[in-house]
Amino acid sequence: MNPLQNRHLYLCVGLRSDMRTFLPDVLRGGVDVVQLREKVVPHELQVEGALEMLAICRDFGVPFIINDSASLAAQVGADGVHVGQDDTSVSYCRELLGPSAIIGLSTHATDEFTAGLNEEATYLSAGPIVSTPTKPGREGTGLQYAVASQLRSDRPVFVTGGVDQTNIASLVGEGLRHFVVVRALTETTTPYESAREIRQNLDEALSAVSVKPAE
Repeated sequence: MNPLQNRHLYLCVGLRSDMRTFLPDVLRGGVDVVQLREKVVPHELQVEGALEMLAICRDFGVPFIINDSASLAAQVGADGVHVGQDDTSVSYCRELLGPSAIIGLSTHATDEFTAGLNEEATYLSAGPIVSTPTKPGREGTGLQYAVASQLRSDRPVFVTGGVDQTNIASLVGEGLRHFVVVRALTETTTPYESAREIRQNLDEALSAVSVKPAE
């Protein structure tokens, strides 16, 4: 089985001074995949932070993924890497990290998604369905792109862009099953409670459409 098939709530987060408390809180709340996405911090600090996050994720049995850098993922022993259209190729990541590594690929248009289906990616992402501050300058792809991508896919499709506790159930109702959350968790002052609310809304919606949430 695909290692992310039964994982539905994916946190994308940069390095934080409170990571030792923040990350356990959101994992206890129900996050079941974690990605470190850090664009500006020097490499040595990324290594230090990634190792800290990896140890916490291991304690919770949650996959830990690095954004963009397959070499950093290999260096720290992460579970995988997520790359964009302009980053290192999926084939290179697979060669470097091996057959069991989790490799994700961002897509923002139908042709990119079609090409992604022919790659050795573990999962694809679709979006952002609405424009967000975390992707400055990128227009929203709209909900229908994400829904159509999910219907075509033989592997998990993680939806990005504005997912939070208010809309996750309706997105499940549209046929979506896997979600990336950023600001709803990284900007909250109550990470455990916020993650728990999102997770409960998600699990209730999945149960209503007969998708068994992860144990």
